[in-house]
Amino acid sequence: MTKRRVLSAEISHETNTFSVLRTNLDAYLRRQCYFGDDIAKHMSGTATEIAAHIDAAKKYGWDLIPTVAAHATPSGMTTAETWEKLCNTVLAGLDSGPVDGVILALHGAMVTESSLDAEGDLLARLRKRLGKDVPIAVTLDLHANVTDEMGELADFIVPYRTYPHIDQYEVSIEAAALLQQAMDGKLRPVTVVARAATLDGLNHGRTQEGPMVAALARAKEIKDTDPSVLEIGLCAGFAWSDLAEAGPSVTVTTDGDADKAKAIAAEFVAFIWETRDQNTVPLLSLAEIEVKIRSGPTGKGPLVIGDTTDNPGGGGYGDGVRLLETIIASGNGNAVLAAICDPAAADQAHAAGTGATISVSLGAKVDPDHYGPSLNVDARVLALSETGAFVCDGPMWANMGVRLGKSALVEIAGVKVVVASSNLQVTDQQALKLFGLDPASFDVIGVKSSHHFRAAYQPVAREVVLVDSGGLVSQDYKSFTYKHLRRPIWPIDDIQD
Repeated sequence: MTKRRVLSAEISHETNTFSVLRTNLDAYLRRQCYFGDDIAKHMSGTATEIAAHIDAAKKYGWDLIPTVAAHATPSGMTTAETWEKLCNTVLAGLDSGPVDGVILALHGAMVTESSLDAEGDLLARLRKRLGKDVPIAVTLDLHANVTDEMGELADFIVPYRTYPHIDQYEVSIEAAALLQQAMDGKLRPVTVVARAATLDGLNHGRTQEGPMVAALARAKEIKDTDPSVLEIGLCAGFAWSDLAEAGPSVTVTTDGDADKAKAIAAEFVAFIWETRDQNTVPLLSLAEIEVKIRSGPTGKGPLVIGDTTDNPGGGGYGDGVRLLETIIASGNGNAVLAAICDPAAADQAHAAGTGATISVSLGAKVDPDHYGPSLNVDARVLALSETGAFVCDGPMWANMGVRLGKSALVEIAGVKVVVASSNLQVTDQQALKLFGLDPASFDVIGVKSSHHFRAAYQPVAREVVLVDSGGLVSQDYKSFTYKHLRRPIWPIDDIQD
């Protein structure tokens, strides 16, 4: 029997269109960007979607056609040149002959200089080459902005169901199983995408408590009782991508029954609207954080603070210093913050060497009007790393290698600070262990992250809180100028029930 030929690709980027930065190919290469046969060398055995593609090919006997596995840290729009390079690499996988199916690991909130809906653009290019009969299965981030075009062009859309995203591999295995059944001719997938008039909702996608948990439970109940419902995908959306369809959505795929898909979607849209203002984790102010630190430990383990509005995982620049300033002002000398992205400061630390004291202007350099001023301080260099490379050993991205770039551990007024050259959301304890630090030994840990850090840090924390430090990932959506977003929309506009 001839092996089925299946095209595999990953292009993942969560785009904050309000960022002053642009995302070029180097940004992908710094984070994760492999081509062809190098993909399996670097990603087999990891807790990722691409690893699932590789394992599914073995399970089903596919002849897998690996093209690209590219994932950049969230930031501004991907350049048109880089987008063409990545897209053309995927399409080149079709040049060797016909394929029987396509499996893609996409984000769902990617914007480029040439396309507001990058995923829809890629799917349209594939459909132009493949026609409508070759099945395409797509996995998406739980924070995808799922567009109508994505729903029209993909046969299956399967988003993550966990946040922190620790089910990337499992979700991709599910997508592969659906693709296999479609290639066998056993399914006639019909997909409907629907959304409410809200930019925010589903508790920002948190899967520990709140409406997202209830929605996922209801989706499972429907699927368990009706085998013709193939998938119900719930996405919390990404509010910092300025496109018409931004915000929470539901994607329903049935086996040939469009009316059923529409009815199920309508139920979830109503639920998204009704629960839109439920938020189980409030943001504390910097003043409230200082008071909490000064009050001292009330249990075992560190107070872990997520600097959510400067989260690189949401397109924050990662060079905000207001939280660091607050920790220093609290007077706690057993604290650490990871990581401030400041290549110039990292270079300065390396030039001075371990043990030296440097006078440094730290942070707030990418967009000083928004993030400034920089913190002008003396810093003692404690440790250096040329690459900042480590392998994640936490639940998220397990076994994946990541790099902070040329980096340093410095001490400022008793507070230890990881200074990095690459902007990276801190999701793993190895970001501290790299420098010989034991996370559990601190009173206070600050991390540039919104929620993903919980998977690795909550087990050692006495308490986890979030702070609004005034960064680019602000939840004050009225402070941003949207040009493409559908209107009226909550919470920017006053919409009556």
